[in-house]
Amino acid sequence: MRSELSATSTLFEANRARGAVRFDVHARDGVTRRGALHESGSLRVRFPSPEDQGLSGVFVNTAGGVAGGDRFDIEISAADAARLTLTTAAAEKVYRTPGAAAQLNIALKVGAGAHLAWLPQETILFDRARVQRRFDIDLDEAASLLLCEIVVFGRAAMGERMEQGEFVDRWRLRRGGRLAFAETVRLDGDIGAKLARPAVANAGAAIGTALIVPGDEALVERIREASESFSGEVGISAWNGFAMARFCAQDAARLRADMMTVLARTGAALPRLWLN
Repeated sequence: MRSELSATSTLFEANRARGAVRFDVHARDGVTRRGALHESGSLRVRFPSPEDQGLSGVFVNTAGGVAGGDRFDIEISAADAARLTLTTAAAEKVYRTPGAAAQLNIALKVGAGAHLAWLPQETILFDRARVQRRFDIDLDEAASLLLCEIVVFGRAAMGERMEQGEFVDRWRLRRGGRLAFAETVRLDGDIGAKLARPAVANAGAAIGTALIVPGDEALVERIREASESFSGEVGISAWNGFAMARFCAQDAARLRADMMTVLARTGAALPRLWLN
């Protein structure tokens, strides 16, 4: 029996999805164009249509989701004065696993005068899913960044809820070579009970973060003017040239609507896929 279990485990590990995308973009005569592109495994990026100045990319996971032991790596560099917006073709689903956590690693580098908008659709965690995500961001002092992430703990509309599992989210941002922002969110074990606590999510099933660089009190006040339209909880603050909005809602639809309201106040152009 043990040999059969070992053989099954070895086969499971051998069938884990691996995917990587690495590319750079540059600006020439005010127009952003793609440079070298490397793709491997089940991760792809597509550039659906040319734009007047900026460039948009859409990530596609041909594996159809993320399972335990999978690993996906993204590395992107936007050279000086380039403008790049990135999203995903659909919400990313992370499925239950009895084994190792999935690994998602994202590295972003943004040069002087460049702007990068990271706007994926939501990440949905099924019950007993396990995932560890890492962002490493390197900004020039004169770069700008809009980075938004939504995480959903079970599909409320389907009567689903994440009760057990693991979610680790590590963000490290350097500006001008110096560490400017560091944060790690860790939820594991009885996640459903933890989310039910008033000081955590007050029974909410969706959380989100928008990091805006540069950001100031004027931007904060502009966003707060829309507070009466929020259907979930939204907090916004600014410090040291950054602004950050935190979101918590009962379901993904409400949080997504609140996120879109905030992004509209920043002047960001939403990807077309967000509007379908």
